This record gives sequence, structure tokens and C-alpha cells, in this order.
Amino acid sequence: MKLWGARFRKEENELMEDFNSSFSFDSRLAEKDIIGSLAHVKMLVKCNLLTQSEGEEITEALKEMLADIKTGKLKLEGDFEDIHSFNEITLTKKIGELGKKLHTARSRNDQVAVDLRMYARDEAMEITELLNDLIETLDDKAKKHPSIMPGYTHLQRAQVVTFKHHLLAYKGMFSRDVERLESALEIMNISPLGCGALAGTTHTIDREITAEELGFYSPFENYMDGVSDRDYVLELLSDFSIIMMHLSRLSEELILWSSQEFRFVEIDDNYSTGSSIMPQKKNPDAAELIRGKTGRVYGSLMGMLTVMKGLPLTYNKDMQEDKEMFFDSIDTVKSCIMIMDRMISTLKVNDENMKKSVKGGFLNATEVADYLVSKGMPFRDAHGVVGQIVIYCEDNDKAIEDLSLEEFHKISDMIGEDIYKFIDYDEILNKGIKKLMK
Repeated sequence: MKLWGARFRKEENELMEDFNSSFSFDSRLAEKDIIGSLAHVKMLVKCNLLTQSEGEEITEALKEMLADIKTGKLKLEGDFEDIHSFNEITLTKKIGELGKKLHTARSRNDQVAVDLRMYARDEAMEITELLNDLIETLDDKAKKHPSIMPGYTHLQRAQVVTFKHHLLAYKGMFSRDVERLESALEIMNISPLGCGALAGTTHTIDREITAEELGFYSPFENYMDGVSDRDYVLELLSDFSIIMMHLSRLSEELILWSSQEFRFVEIDDNYSTGSSIMPQKKNPDAAELIRGKTGRVYGSLMGMLTVMKGLPLTYNKDMQEDKEMFFDSIDTVKSCIMIMDRMISTLKVNDENMKKSVKGGFLNATEVADYLVSKGMPFRDAHGVVGQIVIYCEDNDKAIEDLSLEEFHKISDMIGEDIYKFIDYDEILNKGIKKLMK
């Protein structure tokens, strides 16, 4: 049964019927569709478009359907065009002809718009909660490991930092991700219900009632905008892409740090796999999968931008393509955040190896330059002197802090005994960087 077939002389082609159907994926909107319908019925009764008894009977039936979907008693299956058809046909079978009155003063255009917006709102809130859990986990792990480690630029050892400070950089990234989602939620919380197909309805309705009932700040001012707006989907996909970029960067660090070349961390067995041929291998597959799935979310963003870029107002069937990409991105982001949270919480940190890497990386070279500047040498000249010191250390297989004063004097006689305190790694942290680690 079609909700739209009255003016057609022929049956829909079987291939077209399958091509046109969205029930296989928009069925996940089933609960939101019923919740939207419950608000719509309440408004219809208040506006005298349904009698009190009619409203009560439809409401009771919809609530039963909602409960049955949640328990699995009502299976989301069958030959239906979309979830709206499924719910309306199921309702009509349940209470008879009265069920057909549900669609009064409503189009599938504003119906799907409100369903998807409610779904997006709830999922964005859940992702925000997952991010906050990850932020807490990062903060907890950081506090337990204030040990020194090399900081990198160009993937070359640069200056001494702490493992704590490194993890807290990601805390900052994910905190901004939360702020972006909260901003998107604020912008998107407007109700399209009552916009009709594109020009409202000739019935006298009260859109404020449904907006308030469904937790929206207000109804859309412009009907055409209300049914054709998918900006919020694009904004959330953009936010998801940034989240995935941050997750991917952290994944890359975990992959590097867990390698035999670094051995800074060990990823728990629960989030690693082995090799079918090399028994010694322990692969960071969870981190690699997050890194790989990032492109998947990027693809959804680009796909959705492409769908929307040339559409005239208002609703076009192209917009049915919004859901699969959006749903997949939501599922991907949620699973990646949860896996990362568990990886970090179970991560073993090799503090001693990180400390050894600091000692072998000339990470106090900048401090030697600063020391010479404090003695009156121009920085550009100090930079050149320190370069010569590093070359000397490389040639003699020594760390800067292990050089004798006599060796320092071979390069610059401005260096005194006080250099050793100046380039001690703990002192370096105490002189400023440590304040940032708190």
C-alpha cells in the first residue's frame, strides 16, 4: 500500500519500488516518528481537528506501538516504502479508518524533517557524553604519568615535555569538539513540524504546541526553509570529521609509541591482534582501524555536501540520500570514541623508556642557546654555537649534559659551571614548562 498512489494509473515498477524505498535504513527513525506523531495528535485535538476521543484512541495506539518497537514485539520488517508508511499502515490496521486521520495537516516532508532532527539531536548529545568520558579518561591517565618524554616537531625529538602534557593536548582538542557539538545543538533546535510539504497547511494549527512538546526552542519561521534544511546534518558531519581527525592523530601516536622503535606504551591485548604467520607480532589494530575509519566519515561529509549543492527549494528526493551517510557516521564516531576511551584507560606507559629517549635526543639544546643569550650573546650566534656543540656530541657519542666544562670551552668560553643546572631536564620543567603541565 502506498500513501501517495491515488492519482496513478499504473503500479510502480518493481525495480523502481526497490530503488525508491528507504525503509531498510530509515527504520531506525521509528521511535522518533511515533514521538513526533504523538505531539502532532495532541496539537490536532487542541485545534479541534480531531475530537478528544479520537485523539485519545490514536494516542493510546501509538504508545502501544512505541512500547512494542522498544521490546521487539513489533518487528520493523516488511515491504514498506519508508518508516512513515510502516507506522501509519500499522496504526490503521490496529484501530481502523481512524488511523488515516493522523496525517491531517502534515506532509511526509515535515514529518521526516522533524524525525531526523530529533534523532540527530539525541545522537549528538550522546556523542557529547562519550567525548566527556574520553576527556575524563585522558585526564586520569595524564595525572598518573607526569614523567618526562621527548616532544616532537617534524617527528624529530625537539624539546622535553611530559607524557601528562602530551595527553592533555588531546583533552584540549576533544573539549573543543564538545563545544562545537553544543553549538550545533543550539542552532539546530528548531521544529519543522507544521511546515507541510513546503507551504504550510490551510488548516488552523498551532505549531508552538508541537515545538514545545518535542523540546524545540521554536518552530521554523519559513516553511520552505523548514522542509529543505539539512544544514544541521552538514554541521554535525563536519564536527564528526574533526572529532575523527583528532582521534586519528591520537591513534597515530599510539601506533608509533607502541612500536619496538619507541616502546613508550603498550596497548592492552584486548585492543590488539596478532599475525597469522609471525608469532611475535602484536598489532595496534584498534588504533589503525580508527585511523582508517576517519576517511569514511570524511567521505560522508563530502557526499552530503555534494547531494545538497545544486538542489532548488524545497524538498527533492535526492535528500533521501542524507540518512545512510549520516547514520553510518554516527555509528562510526560513537564506536571509535568508545574504543579510544578503553584503549587509553588500559594503556601501559613505559616511563623509563621515555626518560631514556629524552637523554639521547639533545632536547636541552634550546636551553643552551637561552643560556648563552642570558650571558649576552645574540641568539643567532648562540644558535650557531649550540649547533657545533651538538655536532661534537654526535661525533663523540655523548649527551650535552655529559660534556665536561673543558669540552664546552672548546666551543665557547662563555659557558660556566652554572650551565649544568640550566640544562638539567627537571630544572627545565621547573623553570616554566612544569607550570603548563598542571
